[in-house]
Amino acid sequence: MIMKVTVCIGSSCHIKGSRQVVEGLQYYINEEKLGDKVELGGTFCMGKCQMGVCVTVDDKFYSVTPETVKDFFEKEIKAKVK
Repeated sequence: MIMKVTVCIGSSCHIKGSRQVVEGLQYYINEEKLGDKVELGGTFCMGKCQMGVCVTVDDKFYSVTPETVKDFFEKEIKAKVK
C-alpha cells in the first residue's frame, strides 16, 4: 500500500517554509529509496494555518517545520513504511 503524504503549499504555510519541507521530504524519500512506497503531493490551504506547515500522512494531520522535517520523516514516514 502506498503512503500518501500531502504538504500544504498555501500562502501561510509557504511563508513558514513549506517549500523547504517539500524539498526535505523529497530528499529523504529518494535517499531511502521509498519513491515506490510514498506518494508526495501538495495542496492548498488545509484550514489550520496557525499550526505551521501542515502535512498529512494518510489523512492524519501534523505540523512540520523546516527544522523538524528530518525527525518527522524518520518517525512518521520511514518507520511506518518499511
